[in-house]
Amino acid sequence: MSRALKLTTFAIVALALGLLAKPAYAHGFGQRYDLPVPLNMFLIGAGATVALSFVVIGLFVGRESTEFRYPRLNLLKVGVLGPVLSSPVFSAAIGILAVAVFALVLAVGLFGVDEPIDNLSPTFVWIIWWVGMGYVTALVGNIWVPLNPWKIAYEWAQKVLKRDNSKPPRFEYPERLNVWPAALLFFLFAWTENVYTGASRPFSLSILIIIYSAITWAGMAAFGKHQWLRHGEAFTVLFGFFARFSPTEVRVTDRSLCRDCGVACDVSEPDCVDCYQCFERATAEHRELNLRPFAVGLTLPRKVSTATAAFVVLALATVTFDGFQDTPTWINIQNSAIDLAESWGGNPLDTIGTIGLILVPLLFGVVYLGFSWAIRQLAGTNASVVDVARVFVFSLVPIALAYNLAHFISLLILQGQLIIPLISDPFGFDWNILGTADYRLNLNAINARVVWYISVSAIVVGHIVSVYVAHIISLREMPDHASALKSQYPMLALMVSYTATSLWIIAQPIVN
Repeated sequence: MSRALKLTTFAIVALALGLLAKPAYAHGFGQRYDLPVPLNMFLIGAGATVALSFVVIGLFVGRESTEFRYPRLNLLKVGVLGPVLSSPVFSAAIGILAVAVFALVLAVGLFGVDEPIDNLSPTFVWIIWWVGMGYVTALVGNIWVPLNPWKIAYEWAQKVLKRDNSKPPRFEYPERLNVWPAALLFFLFAWTENVYTGASRPFSLSILIIIYSAITWAGMAAFGKHQWLRHGEAFTVLFGFFARFSPTEVRVTDRSLCRDCGVACDVSEPDCVDCYQCFERATAEHRELNLRPFAVGLTLPRKVSTATAAFVVLALATVTFDGFQDTPTWINIQNSAIDLAESWGGNPLDTIGTIGLILVPLLFGVVYLGFSWAIRQLAGTNASVVDVARVFVFSLVPIALAYNLAHFISLLILQGQLIIPLISDPFGFDWNILGTADYRLNLNAINARVVWYISVSAIVVGHIVSVYVAHIISLREMPDHASALKSQYPMLALMVSYTATSLWIIAQPIVN
């Protein structure tokens, strides 16, 4: 243990001292907020906290934790709440609302004014839905499942056309594809968000939504609803990752349903957890909607494919790139490469952004494989490097969630206020349906100092949770406690490094 602490301390100090002490900015604000101590001190303190958590977890969390049956409370059995959540009327109302909002967003994009600030579509899609849904899914539960408008509309169409759901789909989903289609679609979504200059234009955004809708409905029609949602619908897969951190789960106590489950639920527990096909088919007495401790869903023993591991790394890399491209460092990169990009034709900034969005996930993947190799060497396991990377990949999810919170918190609180006037005038036609069209943004709703401390707290806590999740996984996978601890030295170094990197990014001023 003492050797590990020495190595960790050296890594923390080397990383922190490699950065010059400068006045820091809370990322997301143009105004400067001078930190009470140099940024280096924050980096050292944050890294040391993560390292200390490793020591505490290593000392007090033993192998018995992998066999611990975590406490659960079935919300479907709670007073008035249970009957409401189980009610078909409630479910139908939620579905109607979700599809109505989807149709409204599509309509205002197609027929409303094409100015982003005066049209409901960009604010709702990029701030309320994209940012807000990630927060709610991680902190509450997978509400995307009952709100997914593509799924709901497809189910309605099946009922109207009187399609027999018991019949096999037209095509069998190729197992070798796994979640690669969802990963590809998510990459295209990330490119649209971070690179495509037309993403904020309401009409262009609606066209993109129509294209994605066509792909999603075609995939469900070809391979079956649950198969495509589980493997091809990017947001179902992504929010499913986030929901593993959340304090709620769906559970089916009739395990016999899993034998006929087309999406092959594979949790090694007596019950079936978070398989929505089994949950949909189960009778009321075998359904549970449970409260549970945060993050335990990330520690459940599941088979993780290479495609799933790649998707998790891609999600972490793209949100990091989103933050990095707003820093002066990225602007300097653009300025240095712009002449070369111009010679290739097209918009040079889009070209540079596309290359960056490709290279950053590749870099993250190489770094993660490198640390996975180190885990393999220290643990003395016969598993391949890719196998190790797959086993530990869900320990990265809390890091992605923490950085997501740190990066987007000011955007949600400040620019998210635009939804208040826009709900009264969604098309930009000078309406005032709800009397809120004259609302003006409160720029004092949150300040740079508060954002900075929220960001630091989120990142440090996220990395500590990642240390815990990785430790639980290692205890389950390694033959003894000593091997489990050794295997986590590289993972600790990775998390300390990323803690420092994340804090450095959010400390930079936004220049884009």
